[in-house]
Amino acid sequence: MSFEAAGKPTLSVVSGLAGNAVVLRLEGELDVNAVPLLREHLQRVWDLPPKPFLILDLGELAFCDSMGVNELVQLLHRCEARGTRLVLGGVQGVMARVLSITGLRHAFEVYARFDDALRLAVAHS
Repeated sequence: MSFEAAGKPTLSVVSGLAGNAVVLRLEGELDVNAVPLLREHLQRVWDLPPKPFLILDLGELAFCDSMGVNELVQLLHRCEARGTRLVLGGVQGVMARVLSITGLRHAFEVYARFDDALRLAVAHS
């Protein structure tokens, strides 16, 4: 569940630019209640001129349910349609297990360390 007692989603999303990549750092829980917040941030990305890379830093993600996974798959399709490489960085613990259990580990470009994902984008600038 992604709502604290005060009714706020426990997902925070911070975005920025790093060279030829848009970076979104997700922290907390990516579940059915948090998906609208992620979509709001992604809409800002879609409003920008396309960048070659979109990097999601998932190192601080503590939980991801089926709706969160579905959102990641939809994001992958949207990135492919616009010619942007979606790269998942910081994939360890919970997210590594979720991607493995769902059989999606090889559908995404995955790096255990965020820095390695960022280096990939910088190397292709």
